[in-house]
Amino acid sequence: MSSETQPIRSDSRDDTVLELDDVSKTYGGTEVISDLSLTVREGELLTLLGPSGCGKTTTLRLIAGLERPDGGQVKLRGTPVAGGSTFLQPEQRDIGVVFQEFALFPHLTARENVAFGLDDLEESARERKVDDLLELVGLSDHGHKKPDELSGGQQQRVALARSLAPEPHLLLLDEPFSNLDVDLRVEMREEVRRILTEAGVTAINVTHDQEEALSISDRVAVMYEGQLEQVDTPEQVFQHPESRFVASFLGHASFLAGRVDGDTVETGVGTVDRDRIHGLASEYDGTNIDVLVRPDDIAAYPDGATNAEVVNRRYLGPTVLYRVELDSGDVVGCMHNHADEVPLDERVRVELAADHDLAWFPRGSVVRPRGSRE
Repeated sequence: MSSETQPIRSDSRDDTVLELDDVSKTYGGTEVISDLSLTVREGELLTLLGPSGCGKTTTLRLIAGLERPDGGQVKLRGTPVAGGSTFLQPEQRDIGVVFQEFALFPHLTARENVAFGLDDLEESARERKVDDLLELVGLSDHGHKKPDELSGGQQQRVALARSLAPEPHLLLLDEPFSNLDVDLRVEMREEVRRILTEAGVTAINVTHDQEEALSISDRVAVMYEGQLEQVDTPEQVFQHPESRFVASFLGHASFLAGRVDGDTVETGVGTVDRDRIHGLASEYDGTNIDVLVRPDDIAAYPDGATNAEVVNRRYLGPTVLYRVELDSGDVVGCMHNHADEVPLDERVRVELAADHDLAWFPRGSVVRPRGSRE
């Protein structure tokens, strides 16, 4: 059997479902994916996160077999499906895809949409499987309805059930919540996470929404300009970003200029104990660094000895995001309850309020030094 038609093995004992090894893709002379390596494990939900044009959707299409890589290799369950002379078509890869538009057949009912592609099963087995899937996605009472009779969230559940029906090795979710309104988006991402967990499905989600990625993923792979910046748990990529891009892309980020002096770091908001700076090695004694602070790490008070001025105020409902300029020249954001009174264009006292260790970067560098990573 040739490499073009060879089916995927399903007897791998490894818990690795997907491997991308130095994968690259070029369009019109422009490399949009560059030497990308990634592993996805059994049962996990990994999210590809990044801004528009970073290459995350192209990566998804390479995994699905909708595009052919120009370099590197793609493996499913240890078997090469793309790379070199090998290329398995999408229908040979046992991968399910849920698109933004859901792509339901408008003339078929929800039951018929879910059953589509299960012709290899006997009718009784097919009906039981459809019943189970509709129950899993909470649509047991809606199987008779056509897509235009369902809400956006219900249509998404049907699309998910249809993709799960063939029991794929891997499920790909391409911006599945982008067409839903804000409230429904939050509800549905939690519901989809529940469904995938109950079904024990390995999945890759693509999004540019940081909150979505952090809230539902086992791991997050942050992409920028066709490369992976960092792959780790949501907590690690947020609290200990390995590049300034990751730090800035995941929520509001400000940087305090600091000078390492023995057991302390001198900053524009005062002296910070060295052990509060994550992984700051002894080799950086006497050097200048930038300390990452989030808005909830900083507090501003309109009394006492002042060291800053409020230069901007953004009302966000429950909270207010202030931008303050320190006497040191640094500009940082700080978050306060909406009931707090912090006057605009007034002098304030700014203090470090963080109760956790802080990430840092050598002054002028783009990434953290390797020795500082855990």
